[in-house]
Amino acid sequence: MFRPASYIFASLFIYTMTGSLLNPTFASATNHPFSVRDMLAMERIADPQVSPDGRRVAFTVWRADLTANRGHTSIQIADIQKKSSFAINPLAEADDTNPRWSPDGKTIYFLSTRSGSQQVWKTSPTYKKPTPITDLPLDVGTFEVSPDGRFLILSLAVFPGRTPEETKKILAEKANQTGSGMVFDRLMVRNWNTWNDGTRNHLFFYPLPGGPARDIMAAMDADCPSKPAGGTEEFSLSPDSRTLVFAAKDEGRKEAWSTNSDLFMVSLQTETKPLRITKNPATDMQPRFSPDGKTLAYLAMSQPGHEADRYRIRLRNMASGEERALDLRIDDGPNGDRSPDFIIWSQDGKTLYCTADHLGQHALFAVDVAMGKCRMIMKTGNTIAPQPLPDGRILFTWNSLNQPTELYLLGIKNEESQRVTKWNDDGAAKIRLGKVGAFTFQGAHGDTVYGRIVYPVDFDPSRKYPVAFIIHGGPETSNLNEFHYRWNPQIFAGAGYAVVQIDFHGSTGYGQTFTDAIRGDWGGAPYEDLMTGLDFALKEYPFLDEKRMAALGPSYGGYMINWIGGQTDRFRCLVSHAGLFDKPMAHYEMDTLWFPEWEFGDPKRHNPLDYIKNWRTPTLIIHGQKDYRVSYTQSLALFSALQRQGVASQLLIFPDEGHWILKPRNVLQWQDTVLAWLRQWLRPL
Repeated sequence: MFRPASYIFASLFIYTMTGSLLNPTFASATNHPFSVRDMLAMERIADPQVSPDGRRVAFTVWRADLTANRGHTSIQIADIQKKSSFAINPLAEADDTNPRWSPDGKTIYFLSTRSGSQQVWKTSPTYKKPTPITDLPLDVGTFEVSPDGRFLILSLAVFPGRTPEETKKILAEKANQTGSGMVFDRLMVRNWNTWNDGTRNHLFFYPLPGGPARDIMAAMDADCPSKPAGGTEEFSLSPDSRTLVFAAKDEGRKEAWSTNSDLFMVSLQTETKPLRITKNPATDMQPRFSPDGKTLAYLAMSQPGHEADRYRIRLRNMASGEERALDLRIDDGPNGDRSPDFIIWSQDGKTLYCTADHLGQHALFAVDVAMGKCRMIMKTGNTIAPQPLPDGRILFTWNSLNQPTELYLLGIKNEESQRVTKWNDDGAAKIRLGKVGAFTFQGAHGDTVYGRIVYPVDFDPSRKYPVAFIIHGGPETSNLNEFHYRWNPQIFAGAGYAVVQIDFHGSTGYGQTFTDAIRGDWGGAPYEDLMTGLDFALKEYPFLDEKRMAALGPSYGGYMINWIGGQTDRFRCLVSHAGLFDKPMAHYEMDTLWFPEWEFGDPKRHNPLDYIKNWRTPTLIIHGQKDYRVSYTQSLALFSALQRQGVASQLLIFPDEGHWILKPRNVLQWQDTVLAWLRQWLRPL
């Protein structure tokens, strides 16, 4: 509910010249502790796409625009051999995203808003004036170029059974109606931060150069990619460009309480209706054709209704329809299984590369397709979007707690990595970060539980430091070794706090049994892990000041803060961000029903509202008013209860934000408010 891999926010902004008034800059020219302003000044690399000859890579770069209170995106081209890069016309008034190469490598197609709406454009890799490819009545959501270069597969949000032109007309009529009311006769009525308007993301066949666009999913009341944050990973074209396979949740009125999605296949030559090729009652996603087109790899869960079930890799023989499964395992023990979240074929079709959480890292694995054996080839940090090269090397984005995102190359034979880009080196040279450490202890059920500590910047072992105890959301996520662009522990380390984090029961990367242990036990084993882990850290690290501790958490972490508030007075202050306060009410307030139906068990169990009379700890409460996963009314109710009881409390509401605080100026206000709250209550005794 709170983490989702497929919903995860992709931070993409625009590249402009350093020093522009549009952009945040590093706090000073001299070396200084890391701050939220430094985080916003970091340019963020994403969506790497290697050219067919393997010599260049196109990627997007995000940069904050404080004036507009938003971000912008540009596309960059890097020469992999020379390790140099240049921009494709970074216009301040437009966003360029989704770079895709033509099969001959002579053209780059991309999405751009430079014409007002979001359409497909093209240019050459050496940069010529971009020209538009599509002029459709609706925004293009995402697209891929066919392997033969003759057409695009693109997505448009249309009313089922209606053309793009008809959809635009209906939407215009709705906008001009007398009242603003919305009428619904089925769930889901909203998702994450948007109200559903009845449109569906459909895939369209678009012949080059000029169309017309044909709705491949015309008869389906389903989305592909998923709304609101799907991507091209949910569909795949066969190497001969004849067949399309896509994932869609074709569940009709059961959509709000079902996690089932299936794979559908369609022949692009015969224009047949999509044929359902999987009947698994749980999630199937990320179809990937092998280089020879004979095998389809995809990810599949086995437990209906569970969004954080373990994915297994399935291989489908496209001729016979027979399938077999590959498990991603690090050993044969009960906690040795891992859940891949991204897969891609090697260019020789012998290996599947995948990424997965593993003991606080987001590791890169290589799976032998014939033998089923797997090995880790990037063991530390946060590895994202691997792209195999023709020579066998792999390009990927990588970051860690001490390193912003850059592009790297990995040699498979020697497994040595090297930097391709140095996008943030100048800024990183101006900041000081805290040292990172790790520990383990015996937690709930006698299990080994992992924890992390981030030392304060300019650490002095003779001093005592206040503690920021940060609890992750999800709950099925992990405190990854990543350069997080929201809850970055280094912001607190730069402000003089020692940061402690615990991967409690429910966290990912420790086996599915460990992850599933949180079901129906939200305030049980996880709370035990957190308190036991904090006690262990206080003994292990004598510089931690147990008299000056704050607990902070977003989403599930916000729920845990609300649970802690009624259970213990050991913290000097609390920060609850988008947390559940009344589980029975939240069960029916959420945009989905499958999450509470799977997670809660009895929603009255471990309900923070029931312990509100015990709450004495000063609390800062934060929420986005457009959060439709956890309604802001949960935080409003908590604030009212604390105020009525005379508990020191503040409420920070963002009317224009959802479950995450994303707009640059809002990020500054959010972080500044949190740090001011901590300074107020963790001042020296």
